[in-house]
Amino acid sequence: MPKRILRRTTYWVNAIAPGFIRTRMTDALTDEQKQKLASAIPLERLGEAESVANASAFLRATDSSYITGQVISVNGGMCM
Repeated sequence: MPKRILRRTTYWVNAIAPGFIRTRMTDALTDEQKQKLASAIPLERLGEAESVANASAFLRATDSSYITGQVISVNGGMCM
């Protein structure tokens, strides 16, 4: 009977849910559309790609080693 070797492995499973971020996609919107979107966001502006990258960097860092199973919203408070 073969011996099974069980390895203990830890997995962190998190997700980032960006809101309206300034990208090529949002650049296609008119200024009026962007203003209307921004007015619906508590921080009153579209987000920057750097904010999403910072959230990703945090989740990769050891500072977040006890965080798993979470969805990090980077949306300026739009879903509050």
